[in-house]
Amino acid sequence: MLIDKEKIYLSLAHMSGNEQKYINEAFETNWITPLGPNVDAFEIETASFVGVKAAVAVSSGTAAIHLALQLLDVGPDDRVFCSTLTFVASANPILYQGAEPVFIDSEPETWNMSPQALERALKEAAIEGKLPKAVIVVHLYGQSAKMDEISYLCNKYNIPIIEDAAESLGSTYKGKASGTMGTFGIYSFNGNKIITTSGGGMLVSNNRDAIEKARFLATQAKDSAPYYQHSIMGFNYRMSNILAGIGRAQLEVLNERVRDRRAIFDYYYQKLSNLPGITFMNELKDTQSNRWLTTILVEEKDAGISCESLLKNLSEENIEARHVWKPLHLQPLFKGTAYYSHSENENVAELLFEKGICLPSGSGMTKEQQERVINFILNIIKVRV
Repeated sequence: MLIDKEKIYLSLAHMSGNEQKYINEAFETNWITPLGPNVDAFEIETASFVGVKAAVAVSSGTAAIHLALQLLDVGPDDRVFCSTLTFVASANPILYQGAEPVFIDSEPETWNMSPQALERALKEAAIEGKLPKAVIVVHLYGQSAKMDEISYLCNKYNIPIIEDAAESLGSTYKGKASGTMGTFGIYSFNGNKIITTSGGGMLVSNNRDAIEKARFLATQAKDSAPYYQHSIMGFNYRMSNILAGIGRAQLEVLNERVRDRRAIFDYYYQKLSNLPGITFMNELKDTQSNRWLTTILVEEKDAGISCESLLKNLSEENIEARHVWKPLHLQPLFKGTAYYSHSENENVAELLFEKGICLPSGSGMTKEQQERVINFILNIIKVRV
């Protein structure tokens, strides 16, 4: 089939127009390195925006998770509990450390880590004498997990939390910024995120000493000496001064980007929520999601079309939409890994993967583009019901 319509992408980078100013400053001052004034300022400005004491800018959100695990001394024979409904980058750093991931199911209200499953997993781990060194909680598609319940359980067993807020910068939970409620939080500035540095990430914490150690580790762990001396293994994880300049300009418009994506969600909801078999991801009470991606569930028996077929039809219309994340406990990479379902008869993440679709949600998409997506879905479902 020949496609002659302009492609609508899932989530394109949306420039503010101010990025070039910071890039030019980096060139004019010859700060073309993984250090410099933009990096320093981006860290300070991000920490101030989310309300933490310290931050370190790194090459990716994955690098930030890896550094957090290093700081928590996670190593071989250790366990780390992790949300199963997430991108593989949330869990790969566990393998980098030679540790064992244990995956925790979602719960229906937020699609995020199930406190019910986590409680069962922690109880069993305590009995076995193998409590995890850390719990990685993902805030999926901008929606915060149930942090009160999860924090209560982790505090009960004295387990530190790493918040994977890669998708939820700008979201809040009971007035607190996403990524600031655990021991460490991480953000991603990949090209499709709500703000971008092209590629990059940030590790944040209220523990200044830990962030300083992360900065040391991320800069090849170079000792304070008049020559290149290294006493421990480090990493080449620092963000470049040029990319940090892009991030500074993007951070200036983050509130606008949240507003825009929430408006996109609201319009989808207004037009599609009454369709048979279509439901939207909830927003938990006392939280605000950045609505990074608008996600829907498609119930085939009511909608008259399967999730798979709807995705195929959208693709043929040159509209980029995607499945929600394939749960990590179903990935070949993690075959045989321990997994705790929401309940004995409920595998929530698996059902969400089977029925879930992410719709185009970029803050730069036009009303006409969104109307095209909406009208196509309306016509597809009306034809089949």
